[in-house]
Amino acid sequence: MAAQAVSLLREVSRLEAPLEELRALQSVLQSVPLSELREQAAELRLGPLFSLLNEHHREQTTLCVSILERLLQALEPVHVARNLSVDLQRGLTHPNDSVKILTLSQVGRIVENSDAVTEILNNAELLKQIVYCIGGENLSVAKAAIKSLSRISLTQAGLEALFESNLLDDLKSVMETNDIVRYRVYELIVEISSVSPESLNYCTTSGLVTQLLRELTGEDVLVRATCIEMVTSLAYTHHGRQYLAQEGVIDQISNIIVGADSDAFSSFYLPGFVKFFGNLAIMDSPQQICERYPVFVEKVFEMTESQDPTMIGVAVDTIGILGSNVEGKQVLQKTGTRFERLLMRIGYQAKNASTELKIRCLDAISSLFYLPPDQQTDDLLRMTESWFSSLSRDPLELFRGISNQPFLELHCAALKVFTAIANQPWAQKLMFNSPGFVEYVMDRSVEHDRASKDAKYELVKALANSKTIAEIFGNPNYLRLRTYLSEGPYYVKPISTTAVEGAE
Repeated sequence: MAAQAVSLLREVSRLEAPLEELRALQSVLQSVPLSELREQAAELRLGPLFSLLNEHHREQTTLCVSILERLLQALEPVHVARNLSVDLQRGLTHPNDSVKILTLSQVGRIVENSDAVTEILNNAELLKQIVYCIGGENLSVAKAAIKSLSRISLTQAGLEALFESNLLDDLKSVMETNDIVRYRVYELIVEISSVSPESLNYCTTSGLVTQLLRELTGEDVLVRATCIEMVTSLAYTHHGRQYLAQEGVIDQISNIIVGADSDAFSSFYLPGFVKFFGNLAIMDSPQQICERYPVFVEKVFEMTESQDPTMIGVAVDTIGILGSNVEGKQVLQKTGTRFERLLMRIGYQAKNASTELKIRCLDAISSLFYLPPDQQTDDLLRMTESWFSSLSRDPLELFRGISNQPFLELHCAALKVFTAIANQPWAQKLMFNSPGFVEYVMDRSVEHDRASKDAKYELVKALANSKTIAEIFGNPNYLRLRTYLSEGPYYVKPISTTAVEGAE
């Protein structure tokens, strides 16, 4: 079959409009294993196929793209880079986006190969065309170009090719296309900057990071909202956070939050700015960030009282992030009755808000209340127990009611809350003393789909593996939990059949 494909390929290369032959070749290739094609790799001459990518003949182009996708997989990336570089260049400037995507997929293979990538780094024109693909209207083309350039920049030679040549001017030229393309270039710069301090240094020297930060702290509220997401990505790395601190960017973001009260358009950017600090706190030290930037905590508490579901959602998410470790929980505990009132509002929203906000509240509650066994001091257990009672008059019943609602995500999110508290003795006592709760945990018939069964199994596992469960639930219930655990999440009890004399 592979030999037949090669023969058809030769025939195609001799004809000007070989539609029938192309259809036949496509059909043959569908049944040829890739391993067989690789054995014939030396015989595959793909140049003529590339020349048939005619912008005025849509079906011919579609067939060629489909065939090339298959055949190029049989060629080593080094071979493609060395022998098809001119065709790749033409592919990147082709008006048909499917041709560009095909070409960029090959560039992607090349940049992943340490031997082949050198060929691209030595081809200034090809690199230039990849850069200009960022400015195209098709998002898939732009994303593929960004991914390839980001991968190229993982090496010293790649950084030099991108930032110490005319390519940097091309990058800046592409940025002028429009706002959307400018943000794409920023996205690329942040990706590269995040790799290492050295990569960040190349990006800052280019002036593009400074330009991004200038837009972040500028007057355009919509630009701020977009830029803060990229700056947050940069802050995920230690060297990125150091740079932002040294440049005074974190202080500037804090000052903008301070001034947000007098800005009628602050709702556009405030959620992103608050998320930035939430991520910063959990990656560094919640206590240090909250003490140094008290306006952040103040704003989060304020946002939970908002009438805007977007603001409430961001505040709830941030509280969940902040309270996901013990240090963050202790920071929240220090706010005293204020935090108790906030918990009451989260409990209220978990019961009454839209489904999406309910789920976000439940996720935040799970994050706030989880305590690893090795961190369960008497003080922290008293704290989580006190917090739990602040959520509503009967929190256990509240979450059980939510878990019985006919929405899969809500059901699983409520089970996740039970799982978060399942290893804490006070919660086990509440569960044991709540009428029907133990039976509810053991009842497999309640869960009808894989996600629910997995969530219930995690709850059972958390209970069964707790050191205090046998004492609190009693030995018979403990053994039932262990049985459930050993049977796995998808166990179905066999239905016994009784033979009746005389039955057919």
